[in-house]
Amino acid sequence: MSYSVYLKKNEEKRILRGHPWVYANEVQKIEGKGKNGEVAAVYDWKGNLLGKGYINHLSKILVRLFLSGEEEPTKELFKRRIAEADAYRRSLGYTDCYRMVFAEADRLPALIVDKYHDLLCVQILSLGMEKNKDTIVEALAELFAPRGIYERSDAAVREKEGLALVKGKLYGEFEPRVIIEENGLKMVADLENGQKTGYFLDQKENRFAIRRFCEGRTVLDCFCNVGGFSLNAALAGAKEVTALDISERALADVRENAALNGLEDRVNTLCGDVFELLRTYKKEGKSFDTVILDPPAFCKSAADVQNAYRGYKDINLLGMKLVKNGGFLITASCSHHMSFALFEKMLKEAACESGRNVRTVEIRTQSPDHPSMLAAEETAYLKFFVLQVIDR
Repeated sequence: MSYSVYLKKNEEKRILRGHPWVYANEVQKIEGKGKNGEVAAVYDWKGNLLGKGYINHLSKILVRLFLSGEEEPTKELFKRRIAEADAYRRSLGYTDCYRMVFAEADRLPALIVDKYHDLLCVQILSLGMEKNKDTIVEALAELFAPRGIYERSDAAVREKEGLALVKGKLYGEFEPRVIIEENGLKMVADLENGQKTGYFLDQKENRFAIRRFCEGRTVLDCFCNVGGFSLNAALAGAKEVTALDISERALADVRENAALNGLEDRVNTLCGDVFELLRTYKKEGKSFDTVILDPPAFCKSAADVQNAYRGYKDINLLGMKLVKNGGFLITASCSHHMSFALFEKMLKEAACESGRNVRTVEIRTQSPDHPSMLAAEETAYLKFFVLQVIDR
């Protein structure tokens, strides 16, 4: 073992509860020499082994634990854990598109693997996993024989690990646009240029869940991206669906996806700034039966929470004012820095200022192929509320 990391007194408590990260400011001393990205053993202040994981002196997260006892990061260990992660998803009925590996939640920290039909997309977010990239690709190829494996390690968090942002083919020759099937709908996933690893898989269950609030209704889908919510609303029998986004490229994907499903006559696209257009709708007295708000993360760090809170409140207040009497506001946040409690507090304030009666109909989170760890609240990041708005 190259490094032995000893924690300060009482800093082991969070680790013993199951949290897998060791922060640099929790460390009393480090013994031994080695290379950044190698496996380090972590001990409490008394010398009791807590676990082992990859070390990175460049990151505030000094060690990401995922090994215990005599375990070593061999290809067989990677294959076993990846296979176990995939078996869990398949046991829930996932087949065509799903998150196969969700990092710490699957005991493979900083590693994301998503399945898109017969392609896999890999995202590696730490130095330790980066050093094992070839091993991971070999394991995936041997386990699943995919048509291809694409890398989307272009998330900004890599820079905190001292890593460059990269993307490209890792295995096979293929076109990185593929048609997937979700909730009975055909969708194009663009592994090269799409959001995240190509598509927002974490909202799969929520997109299906909104159907009951859309049948026979006028629906406004804000920040629609490639149209996941819009198409589910249309398939459910919405009277009219308006898909709104600031990206014309995203709206072109909405139209393509609508055509794939024979829904092009039921989904209208509108390009523009959501905040500005909602204010325009309010001035014009326009309203909708169901308004969907699924914005990108307004806060990327804890320092951004205050500004993000104002942004979320502004957009939700506007949304509440545009909902017809008895209609629904469906609203989400994908930032883990905006906690469930804080997001709900924001919604209560927005409801109070809207002058409407607002009641909670349903609260949801990310789909089960994105399981969260009870010991690590960072992994429970998606908040999803269905609210009914009623005149006073």
